[in-house]
Amino acid sequence: MKLVFAGTPEVAVPALDALIASGRHEVAAVVTRPDAPAGRGRHLVASPVAQRAEEAGIEVLKPVKPRDEEFLARLREIAPDCCPVVAYGALLPRVALDIPAHGWVNLHFSLLPAWRGAAPVQHSIMAGDEITGASTFLIEEGLDSGPVYGTVTEEIRPTDTSGDLLTRLAFAGSGLLAATMDGIEDGSLKAVPQPADGITLAPKITVEDAHVDWSAPALRVDRVVRGCTPAPGSWTVFRGERLKLIQVAPATDRTDLTPGELGVGKNNVHVGTGSHAVELLWVQAQGKKPMRAADWARGVRITSGERLGV
Repeated sequence: MKLVFAGTPEVAVPALDALIASGRHEVAAVVTRPDAPAGRGRHLVASPVAQRAEEAGIEVLKPVKPRDEEFLARLREIAPDCCPVVAYGALLPRVALDIPAHGWVNLHFSLLPAWRGAAPVQHSIMAGDEITGASTFLIEEGLDSGPVYGTVTEEIRPTDTSGDLLTRLAFAGSGLLAATMDGIEDGSLKAVPQPADGITLAPKITVEDAHVDWSAPALRVDRVVRGCTPAPGSWTVFRGERLKLIQVAPATDRTDLTPGELGVGKNNVHVGTGSHAVELLWVQAQGKKPMRAADWARGVRITSGERLGV
């Protein structure tokens, strides 16, 4: 088939690579979000997908909105058979959805109908799921509600951050998306409507969602930190300033600390929660680089009774 791939961030690059490498289909063009400011100088930088497409000599389309008439006209000229999508980042209007004969097929990082929305991986970790996966489905105008072509499953490991899990799913999902294109092309694959039961929503994680509540159980604190790493980054407050929490670990043997209370040893730092303590492993103070929590504690000279979240 002739394909137009839509995607923007680094997590979409493995799928683009898989389609380019398959040899069975032609990636005629790529659709991605416009260049965005990045780095200290805030210079405009092309998306990771755009950079990879340019390296491969593939035409890159960067509409401000996918309903722009110039973009739609070019898409009609290319006349793709199908448009595979991975984390494109913009809603597709019906007029665009109707152009390819086989529609737009999205690779979504959950086992639909679970975790429909922008942040499925973060929510699956924060909810304590043990298994997740990726799904390919035909895009409709509803939120991730279209019929499903296929799935792959992935175990959520006890120390997984959303970054760890998303990386694994990006590579596992790239093979699924390529296989889905093959199945659509040869007619062996039919999309199956999603069940009405088991629908959960995964809206974008806000900065406030990433604010750690020390009165919650240690297991919940650990899940929030892992689910919000690397973005948007979980945080708390220490001496009136924000402290980013990069890695913690439940410490079931420490139950003497009240919620938010700090306990500093020679080579470790513990914080009380609503159950047992957690050990702080890596933190980042405002204006500083990430550092081991024990080094941070020595630098700020924590006194007895000091606490986080105040």
